[in-house]
Amino acid sequence: MRALDSPSQMESVLRSAMAAGINHLDTAPGYGPAETFLGLALAALQRDNLAPPGGWRITSKVLPGCDLAHGQEQLRAILERLGVAQLTNLAVHGLNLAEHLEWALHGPGAELLEWALGEGLVTQVGFSSHGKPELIEAALASGRFRFCSLHLHLFDQTRLPLARAALAGGLGVQAISPADKGGRLYDPPAELVADCSPFHPLELAYRFLLDQGISTLSLGAEQPGDLAWAAALTGPSAPRGGSGQSSPNEGWLNPEQRAALGRLEAAGRERLGTERCGQCRACLPCPNGVPIPELLRLRNLAVGHGMETFAAERYNLIGRAGHWWEELNAEACQQCGACLPRCPLELPIPELLADTHRRLSSAPRRRLWG
Repeated sequence: MRALDSPSQMESVLRSAMAAGINHLDTAPGYGPAETFLGLALAALQRDNLAPPGGWRITSKVLPGCDLAHGQEQLRAILERLGVAQLTNLAVHGLNLAEHLEWALHGPGAELLEWALGEGLVTQVGFSSHGKPELIEAALASGRFRFCSLHLHLFDQTRLPLARAALAGGLGVQAISPADKGGRLYDPPAELVADCSPFHPLELAYRFLLDQGISTLSLGAEQPGDLAWAAALTGPSAPRGGSGQSSPNEGWLNPEQRAALGRLEAAGRERLGTERCGQCRACLPCPNGVPIPELLRLRNLAVGHGMETFAAERYNLIGRAGHWWEELNAEACQQCGACLPRCPLELPIPELLADTHRRLSSAPRRRLWG
């Protein structure tokens, strides 16, 4: 979705991806000319007889809400732009609301997904979601989907229990943009770099998710250099200075890296002190609809790890991204106090929300894709 300056840029990223051992391409009609550029790049690599072992796994998406005929037209256009006869994965793009799930399970979406599978145009169907955990849980429990793409990040572990349940049920699970949505970790603040030393924050974030069993990481490369860490993560971790080999039971984090994650968490706890939100969600529901845990998570990052730039970027998208993100910021708090007796940490939640707004509110920026 990012290598869009020219077809040659997309081709260079694709060649670097293959060299790094990547075999999964995730795209969508809404990502500008991405599908067209990918189709041209795939054709160029095919002319050079280049492909990953077993071929490319390709995911594209359809937005929820269309009728059957329009959905069929969308899928045929996707295949034509990519120059392929079949998608590995077709995802419902942004299954964020209850009506989206209804569309996919019982409405025209259900017909569309059955048709796509029956015609052999896709191998399996799934969904991406920016929605509430309860909605994602219902989607996973439906039995309709074989994979999901979720916000799963080192700095946002809310949905990890859902991911574990999906993995245990045999579903593929993709983490959405651990580098960018996970905290702009490609450009970490000095405080975060120090907290993660001697490892780069992005390396720890990638290794943490892989160690959790997440089957795919979405990297969002704009230039070939953006895949440097992917090229380095060719297998389970080994101790620094070691042979590069590790026990099959060791996983993606070696003892040094686990210790670094422990120091990272401890540093955040120390800076936040008694004002750290534990993300238990016991404060919900808020009578005024304030997404308290998400707002205080951003405050945790800003105060605990110096991630003000990322936190402010996310905070100022609130109310400007429709169902893709939160709709109410901390100004919606009426200081009614309903959340106070629910908080096991006895946090002064209204005061912390007001502080969050003071710290993070600024002129809003446009989403990459509106």
